[in-house]
Amino acid sequence: MAGLIIQPRARLFHGHDWVYSTEVLKTFGDPQDGGIVSLKDGRDRMLGTAIYNSRSQIIARRFSRQRQDLDLDFFKRRISIARQFRNRHGLPEQLGRLIWSESDGLPGVVVDRYGDDLVLQTLTLAMDQRKALLVEALVDAFQPRCIIERNDAPIRKAEGMELVTGVLYGPEPGPGSITTDGLTFGVDLLQGQKTGFYLDQLSNYRAVAAHAAGKRVLDCFTNQGAFALSCAKAGASEVTAIDISGPAIEQVRLNAKANGLSVNAIEGNVFDFLKEKEDAQATYDLIVLDPPSFTKSKGRVHDALRGYKEIHLRALKLLNPDGLLATFCCSHHMSQELFQGVINDAAVDAKKTLRHLQNFTQGLDHPVISTIPESSYLKGALYELVPGR
Repeated sequence: MAGLIIQPRARLFHGHDWVYSTEVLKTFGDPQDGGIVSLKDGRDRMLGTAIYNSRSQIIARRFSRQRQDLDLDFFKRRISIARQFRNRHGLPEQLGRLIWSESDGLPGVVVDRYGDDLVLQTLTLAMDQRKALLVEALVDAFQPRCIIERNDAPIRKAEGMELVTGVLYGPEPGPGSITTDGLTFGVDLLQGQKTGFYLDQLSNYRAVAAHAAGKRVLDCFTNQGAFALSCAKAGASEVTAIDISGPAIEQVRLNAKANGLSVNAIEGNVFDFLKEKEDAQATYDLIVLDPPSFTKSKGRVHDALRGYKEIHLRALKLLNPDGLLATFCCSHHMSQELFQGVINDAAVDAKKTLRHLQNFTQGLDHPVISTIPESSYLKGALYELVPGR
C-alpha cells in the first residue's frame, strides 16, 4: 500500500483525522487520487489508513487506525455502527441524519432520511468513486424507496469534482412533505436547501418556540419558516418571517396555509429590513437570527464578524424590555468564543445588557467527535434583554 510519512506535531497525533499537505514529510509508493494510503510516523509506525487526494488541501483523511480496505463489507459495518448509535439514544429514524461524515467514520459521506427516501452526499473523491458501494450498503440497511444524490455543495470543487444532482436508486420522488412536532413542511429533495430541510435545527425549533406564547416574533433568514411556524403554533400573538429568497417566502406561505397558521412572510434583505424597522421604532418580543454561513473559509472570518455584528446590533435595538434574542451560527470557522464575542460587542454598542439563558447546538444525529472541532459547526444561544440597564 502506498502511504505518507507524517510530520511530527501534526494534528493527527492529537486525535484529528485530517492530514494537510503541509503536514506530510514524504510519500512512498505511488498514491493515487481517490485511493487508499497508509499513514506512518517518522519511525515507520502505523498511524492508520486514509483516503487520498493530492488536489485537496486536506491531502488525506484517516478512516481507520488499522489497515483497512473500502469494500462493501466495510460500508455495511460503518452504517450499522452509525445506526446503532442513533437507536441507542432514541433518535427517530424516519427523519434525520443517518451518516455524518468523519463523526460516523465515513469522511465526506452525508446521508439524510426523509421517510422512505434517502439523500446522499459524497463530498470526498474517494467516497464519490465508491458511490455504487454506498448505495448498495444503504439499500441493504434501510430498504429505501429511492436514494437521491445532492452533490451540489461547493466544497466538492476543493476535491476537484463536479457539482451534480440526480436519482441514484429508485423512482424520482418529486416534491413532498415532512411532519415534525405536529407541523407539516413541503420539501423538494432534488432542489431544496441543503438536502431538503435544516434537520440539524429540529430540536431548536421546539426549544425557541417554548418561549413564544403571547409574543410578537420576528424570524430573520426564515428559509422555509420553521422557526416562524413553530412559534405561531406555540401561541405567538404575531409572527413576521423574512428572507431574501422569493421561492423560500412562497414556501413559507404554503407551509403556513397547510398548517392553518398565520405568518406575515416578507421577501427582502434582512439587513435593510432591520434598519427600516429601527427607523420606524418598531419593537418585537422575540427575534430569531439564523443566517446562512457568512464565511466558507478561515480567511474570511474577519469579514463575517462585521456581518454578524451588524445584524445583532440592529436586532438588539428592536427588542422590547425583557425581550428575547435567539441567535445561531452555522460556520465551523466561527468558534464559540468568536461568536460570543461579536454578540457582546453588539450589545455594548447598542448600550444593552444581555442575560444568557440557554445554549443551542446541532442535533445528536449530527454527532461531534471531541478531537475534530470541524464536526461541531452549529452554535446558538438564547438571551434575554435586561431592562433598566
